[in-house]
Amino acid sequence: MKKIYGIYEAKTHFSKLIDEIVAGTEVIIERSGSPVAVIKPVLPQKKPRRFGSEKGKFKIEDSFFDPLPQAFTDFFG
Repeated sequence: MKKIYGIYEAKTHFSKLIDEIVAGTEVIIERSGSPVAVIKPVLPQKKPRRFGSEKGKFKIEDSFFDPLPQAFTDFFG
């Protein structure tokens, strides 16, 4: 959702604007009817995946690699 505020209103009610932004609202600031700035919430950053970080935490049985039953593969045939 987006909301538009003039500079004076944004300055006067800045705390309210911050609360709206934290709640997920994108705020557009205008001067003389023209947009001059957009303020939007900062999304949490995901940590990059580390390959091999789950090593040793589970075991895949050898039977996992056995061929599927013929009836099962025929179903998708």
